[in-house]
This record gives sequence, C-alpha cells and structure tokens, in this order.
Amino acid sequence: MTVAPLSPWEAAAQFFEPARERDCPWPSPGQLALELDPKTVQTPALNLIDEALVDVAEGRCKRLMLAMPPQEGKSQRTSRRFPLWMLARNPELRIAIVSNSHGLARRWGRNIRDDIAEHGGKLNLTVNPASSAADEWEILGHQGGVFCVGIAGSLTGRPVDLLIIDDPYKNSEQADSKAWKETVQEFWTEVAIPRLGNNVAVVIIQTRWRNDDLSGWLQERDDGVDWRVLNIPAQADHDPSKGESDPLGREPGEFMISARGRSREDWEQRKREAGSRSWNALFQGRPSPAEGNIFQREWWQFYTNPQWTERDDGSRWAHGFDEVITSWDMTFKDTEGADFVCGQVWGRRDATAYLLDQKHGRMTFVETLQAVRALAARWPQSTAKLVEDKANGTAVINFLRRSIAGLIPVEPDGSKTARAAAVSPLVEAKDVFLPAPALAPWVDDLVEEAAGFPNSAHDDRVDAMSQALNRLLINPLFLGDDVYVDEDDDGFEISPY
Repeated sequence: MTVAPLSPWEAAAQFFEPARERDCPWPSPGQLALELDPKTVQTPALNLIDEALVDVAEGRCKRLMLAMPPQEGKSQRTSRRFPLWMLARNPELRIAIVSNSHGLARRWGRNIRDDIAEHGGKLNLTVNPASSAADEWEILGHQGGVFCVGIAGSLTGRPVDLLIIDDPYKNSEQADSKAWKETVQEFWTEVAIPRLGNNVAVVIIQTRWRNDDLSGWLQERDDGVDWRVLNIPAQADHDPSKGESDPLGREPGEFMISARGRSREDWEQRKREAGSRSWNALFQGRPSPAEGNIFQREWWQFYTNPQWTERDDGSRWAHGFDEVITSWDMTFKDTEGADFVCGQVWGRRDATAYLLDQKHGRMTFVETLQAVRALAARWPQSTAKLVEDKANGTAVINFLRRSIAGLIPVEPDGSKTARAAAVSPLVEAKDVFLPAPALAPWVDDLVEEAAGFPNSAHDDRVDAMSQALNRLLINPLFLGDDVYVDEDDDGFEISPY
C-alpha cells in the first residue's frame, strides 16, 4: 500500500504535536530496576518512593520532595532508574540532573547512558553516538536525553521537561556554610525557575542536614507552590495520640526494613554513633535549627560533677538544694499501646535550677505506674511530684495517691508553646543547669528536642521541664529561709516564714 506523503503543514503539525508516551511494560521504576538487575532489593520504603514517582510521571504531582536515611537506595531509584524509566515511556523528555558537584551529577548521567548501552533492546532506546558524553547525551532519533550539572553550574539555554535535584549538599560543612546556602538558593531562583514551564516536574531527593537546607527553605517560602513532601524516617516516631501516622504504617519505635540488611541492633548502634542531632536530621528527616527556636543551644549550662550521693538501697540524695521536685508529662490520652512518657527530677539552689534525673520512654499505662513508683523510690527528697491533671495524668494520680505521697495535679495554663516561652528566659539567663553528657548520655536528646521545639517530633521532655521550671523559679512555694508564699483565691501573698 502506497502512503501519501505528508504536506508541509501536516509535517509541521506532527513535529510540534506533544510526544505521545510509549506503552511501557514496567509499571514503576522499581519494576524496571528489577528487570535490569535481578539483585535489586525492593523495600517498603522504596515501594513508597516508586508510588510517588509514578504520580510524577502521570502528572498527579509536579513538585516532589523525598527524604530518607543515607545508603537506603533513594538516589539509585530516583536519579538512575527513574530517568531511565521516564525515557522508556517517552524518549522525547529532556531531563536535567543536578547535584552538589558536577562530578556526582555526571556519574548519574554515565550510569543511565551505560544502562541504555547494555539493555537498549529491552528499553527500545539507543544513545545518539554523536551526542554521548557522560554528562550530556541524547536518544537517537529523538530530542530527549539527559543533561547533568553541579549546583553551581548553569542550565541556560537548555529546555527541561524533568528536573531532578539529588543531594545539593556534600556534607555538614556545606550545609552549615552561609556561602553554599546562598549558592543553592540562587540556583533555585536564578537557574531552575527560569527553566520550569507549566508541565515541568521537579523532584528533590536529599538527606536532610539542616532545617534551612533546600527542602526546608522551599517549604518555608511563601511562593504559592504546593510541594508534596515524603519523609521516611529510619525509626517510626509518630504520635498516635495526636492522630499522627507513619508513612510505612509502622508501630512507634519500629525501624525501617533496610535495603542494606540492617538489623534492629545495627540501627540502634547507628543511632548511638550518630548522636541526637545527626540522627534526627540525617536519619529521621527532622533537622532542628542550629541555634534553636525558643531554646537556643548556647544557652544551656552543664554541670560535670554529680550533685547527689547514692546509698546502698539505690536511693539518691541531693546536696545543698533548697527544694527537690519531680515533674511528669504523661501520654496525651489513654491509648492501648505505648506512648512517650517523661519524668524529671529537678533541684533548686536559690534562683538556679538543676536537672538531676530523667526517666523517659514509650510506656503503657501499667509501665507508667511502675516508672512513677521507681522514680519516687530513687529520690525520697522529692516530696512534690507534679503531674499534669489531664488524660493519663489524672488516672495515674487516682491510682497511686494512696501509695505514693506528694502527687500534685497541675492544671496547665496556656499552650505548650506559651509555657515553654515563659521559662525560656530562665535558660537564656544561665539559671538552668543540665547534667553533662558524660553523666547523663540522655541529655543530648533533651537539648535536641528543645532546639526543635515546637516543631520537634515530640515535646514530652520540654513539657516536663517547663512544668518544673515554672514551679521552681517562676511560681515557687519557697523563696528563701525567711519567706513563704501562700497562694489563695486572690493570688500570691508573701508573708514571713
């Protein structure tokens, strides 16, 4: 059968008609990865990333941010298999891959090009031999291909249909560098945005370093852009009592299934080695500000010598304190499972407060009762035990009041943020001392939670602290040896002791 030649107008119309996608036998980048490499490991986290990338390909998402712990396959899936899968679907796509250095970006370009060279028959793709550099190449017979550039480079004059930004920071030094932050932000405003048309999708994949890194900065910008943010923490840290859920459907405290085969013990070791700040940022995707929000890091004071002696029966006795109290933050509401509970022991010398001890962890109601009993036995001097008179706190008081003396219900005044802000000047004035990490390794977690408050994943340590400092330093019962504060319905009345 003879086919009539196209008229010039028909040929032009066909040339400018949007490219039609091919029928692709692989429903996701992960399925393509498994086809090309049977050793590919597919985890629930990578399944979730695949689903998000499919949404990008289908036009349901135009701006996607992905965060996941290091070395769990996020870059291989997003910067290597995803572009290859997209080109298999549509060889007309012009894809730009950007990273912290030109060399790293070029590596992804080389990998994709070599994948096509090895599996071109399956993919129905061939790299144009006339344009086949590792950092810039095209698909033979099509206008699509890959262009790679460092974050300090340029995309000027290069049309982009898909922009992938992978790890714009090499390390913490770059993440903390003011000059590099400006470089990254200028890339977005002066290089990337001019290249973004109405149908251009952007995927940012990174390990979170700081709260004002590219992902954090873009989320804070008031530019009307709706980013879909998918953060997959190494350990589930959601609070079911607040209606929160884990993206992988895990129970609180459960670690992710690792593409590297890490066991729970491996994750726990990594958590200890990383330290609180790095763990929360790199592995949990929840970086706190370098200086802190309400509580700045530099404000904290630390003592290095124990302020107590321990007796043979295991009880501790503090030295030289005017008052010793315990402050408890219970679960938000009574749940069947375990949730975070925090109990802290504080002492006051004149107008200075010292954190002496802390009991913190996920606890059921029964475990909470056991923790209250244990801390009371450990610190007999702490006759006042403050418990927020809500939810489980009320139940604990009712259950233990006949067996433990000094349980005091506290009705919170104002929001959590307001209560924390009220005591923050005491920390700023250097009137609050914490045990040095050598004495109490858990103190780093308190500092991190305080630095990120009120945006931290949890706030139970800060709540317990705010309650204690309010009682000890803002509204103390005892102001000194000769003054007593009597609170009545009309307020505070100061009278001779």
